[in-house]
Amino acid sequence: MFPLKLRYALTVVSMAAGLTVESDSEAFGADARGEQPGFVKSELIYESAPFPKCHASTIAEAGGRLVASWFGGTDEGNSDVGIWVASHDGKAWTTPVEVANGIDGDKRYPCWNPVLFQPKKGPLLLFYKVGPTPANWWGMVTTSDDAGKTWSTPRRLPDPFLGPIKNKPIQLPEGDLLCPSSSEDHGWRVHFERTADLGYHWELIGPINDGVTFGAIQPTLLTHPDGRLQALSRTKQAKVVESWSSDRGKTWSELAATTLPNPNSGIDGVTLADGRQLLVYNHTRRGRSPLNIAVSEDGHAWRSALILEDQPGEFSYPAVIQGADGLVHVTYTWNRTRIRHVVVDPAKLVLGDLPASR
Repeated sequence: MFPLKLRYALTVVSMAAGLTVESDSEAFGADARGEQPGFVKSELIYESAPFPKCHASTIAEAGGRLVASWFGGTDEGNSDVGIWVASHDGKAWTTPVEVANGIDGDKRYPCWNPVLFQPKKGPLLLFYKVGPTPANWWGMVTTSDDAGKTWSTPRRLPDPFLGPIKNKPIQLPEGDLLCPSSSEDHGWRVHFERTADLGYHWELIGPINDGVTFGAIQPTLLTHPDGRLQALSRTKQAKVVESWSSDRGKTWSELAATTLPNPNSGIDGVTLADGRQLLVYNHTRRGRSPLNIAVSEDGHAWRSALILEDQPGEFSYPAVIQGADGLVHVTYTWNRTRIRHVVVDPAKLVLGDLPASR
């Protein structure tokens, strides 16, 4: 078997020469994952569905079950795009079910970016957006009391609140949810939204950037042992950027570039039970492959942990949680036609230097 980097190079050369590489690239991705310490398994959440395209998955653990959601339809931004949900019963994923659409009066709008979150007390929350474009969408939420089997009638969030824009909230010690959010109507700007009653009343924090120095959106939140919070965001400037808060998210430092590249694509992270930070992202300045996992002790110095995908295609918009059993669960868009679920054992990861970005 060719080494991982050589196999990628041969695939690219074959494409440039006009050769067919589709069957080899699929096998290559599976081989690359399975050879790495910490990798447990990988699976597609569904093989077929009533929709041809999908994107922007999210995952949560509720009632001892994994629940995943994404938007699906004929294509991103089309009015038939709805929010779909599947759950894992410990053996297999259930058939995807559409739980929300963008019908508003006599008109239907596309749905966008679902975000699942299970608070310590209360129902499973599913936030999502509805509207013609990300510049003028609005926030929605629906809830489930039975781990994603049935859902409440969706309700619209009060303007101008959008809820978590792509990545999950964190629950603060006092019980409030701090939601990582952003807007795209007056430049790409990061802000945060705080709710003490699971989405009925809100407090706006920010925006924390001007949208010029860094055009940044879709932050992910990490917590640190000293109580500080760290927000990492995607940008138009080919870098993951960071901001820090020492007062539980009330104020934030200016955005600053990290050492991690970003091809203007979504990221997501999680603070592990052992205190380390884990980030899933595309380690490249352009394109949406490869898809990588990096780990950091302090949120500053990042080390390479896993390569989830490393072949031509789009592997993007990851979501990540750590389950009650300590395993890490990642979902992501697989070539815009499927959602892939990967399980990782963080205790078995072998860390190395970050690769050079492509």
